[in-house]
Amino acid sequence: MNNKRVYRISEEVKKVVSELLFNGLKDPRIHSLTTVTNVEVTRDLRYAKIYVSVLGNDEDKKNTIEGLESAKGFIRNEIGKKIDLRYVPEPIFYLDESIEQGIYISKLIDDVNKNTNNTGEE
Repeated sequence: MNNKRVYRISEEVKKVVSELLFNGLKDPRIHSLTTVTNVEVTRDLRYAKIYVSVLGNDEDKKNTIEGLESAKGFIRNEIGKKIDLRYVPEPIFYLDESIEQGIYISKLIDDVNKNTNNTGEE
């Protein structure tokens, strides 16, 4: 299958799931600061790897993934309604911690720069 088409479908799935996180899902386990960072649809369009980022503690992350897993059927149904495909991809949710790692590394760099400026070295 054409890679461009797979990419476009991935982006459409990302839009649908993001909208559902914002408006459609009422599960209290899903944290309000949850965002979809990336979606990778397989070439045969059977599966969609959906990477979500949750700003919160480990308990919030665990509960959010559990809530998304329990809403998997509803999410797949909504994807099928909004995107006209022969096969609706099965959503598979993964926790993406790259944003938090970036914040942590940025904080470390700021601390090193602050310590370097305080000692007068350059």
